[in-house]
Amino acid sequence: MSSHAPTANGPNSGKVLQDWRPDDEAFWQAEGHRIAQRNLWISIPCLLLAFCVWLVWSVVVAKLPQIGFNYTTNQLFWLAALPGLSGATLRIFYSFMVPIFGGRRWTAVSTASLLLPAIGIGFAVQSPETPYGIFLLLALLCGFGGGNFASSMANISFFFPRKSKGNALALNAGLGNAGVSVMQFLVPIVITLGVFGSLGGEPQTLSEGGKIWLQNAGFVWVPFLIVSTLAAWFGMHDIASARASFREQSVIFKRKHNWIMCVLYTGTFGSFIGYSAGFPLLATNQFPDANALQYVFLGPLVGALSRAATGWVSDKFGGGRVTLVTFVTMILAVIGILFFLGIREQPGAFWGFFAMFMVLFFATGVGNASTFQMIPVIFRKEVPRLLPHLNESEQTRQAEKESAATIGFTSAIAAYGAFIIPKSYGSSIALTGGAETALYAFIAFYLICVGLTWFYYTRRNAEIRC
Repeated sequence: MSSHAPTANGPNSGKVLQDWRPDDEAFWQAEGHRIAQRNLWISIPCLLLAFCVWLVWSVVVAKLPQIGFNYTTNQLFWLAALPGLSGATLRIFYSFMVPIFGGRRWTAVSTASLLLPAIGIGFAVQSPETPYGIFLLLALLCGFGGGNFASSMANISFFFPRKSKGNALALNAGLGNAGVSVMQFLVPIVITLGVFGSLGGEPQTLSEGGKIWLQNAGFVWVPFLIVSTLAAWFGMHDIASARASFREQSVIFKRKHNWIMCVLYTGTFGSFIGYSAGFPLLATNQFPDANALQYVFLGPLVGALSRAATGWVSDKFGGGRVTLVTFVTMILAVIGILFFLGIREQPGAFWGFFAMFMVLFFATGVGNASTFQMIPVIFRKEVPRLLPHLNESEQTRQAEKESAATIGFTSAIAAYGAFIIPKSYGSSIALTGGAETALYAFIAFYLICVGLTWFYYTRRNAEIRC
């Protein structure tokens, strides 16, 4: 038996892991792998629910005018956009919370916080007399779901060894991201059913005479949130060696590669979440006769699954190389979208447009995984160069803390894509009559990402090849 095998009263017998060495193969086989997998598979449903609550307004706002809420188009737009703004901003703070409070505690508390907007939406939509200010507040509170991603990814990054960190982060993020498509698929179904009986309240009458239970868009998540909160509190762990103050983590703001990775992850995840929020509107606006809303959930689903399924590719071939190929693919996909928009009046143009978006969503998922695989590799190489006075174990620990903070912070910056991309579509359509200008701007940004990836991470004499 390994000397590192867990014992009933050993250093890892409680909720705080006092001895955590995932890169020690003997420790990993005897104890680490089991504990890490347990934390990962509790983290994933918590994160999936966070994405469900974060973007639930994208469905709710479409139904409000049909049940008597007399809001202007601009007011409805702000309800859909505010969760993106608040979620991205909260991520900045959430990215530093795990080393301060511990992963178990913070995952449980942050998951429980989603009950506020879920229950609030359930009650608020039942009366057209609900003040608009209440809806604005609930939209902002849905941003809690967006914030959770930063802390969740930072937490999982501590649990796995470098050989499998990319795949673990891809699974956590990819299956978590699937919450967008789960929500877009499930909510339109549950609002047509009185699934909670008298406890859920009376149905609302649609303008055309039908009945819906729009409150179910919020209430449906409540039992799952309660179970996931309890699972996190009683089933997950805190890592003692991962503790760090905000001041210790804030060193990443002086790291050049933190800011470069902010740009690259905005290109991948910012695109994923922005296209997820804007795809339904763009598809229905440009192809009004295609009945696009029944298909749009497939885009976020493809992106989420490709992220979850391709983390191993970056572990094997290098995150930098995969990221470079990803951005080239995204550029080609946007060019394809522009082509089919140009022939939108022709038969089959919608399906070409839709297929190009599926390629684009797939590429964003692969890029989400590859960029997050790059970050730990970069800091493992950068910290020894910047802090040569530390011994090897101290350098490893510092690299883990800086990469975790960077993973959280880059996800915060990238999340503004949830607001920027739909707003870019709207502005482009308002100013020019079409979305093409916005799409050309996205191509220009992806070209910048290609240049940064090649120059810093993949060319022969790159500063950090990865």
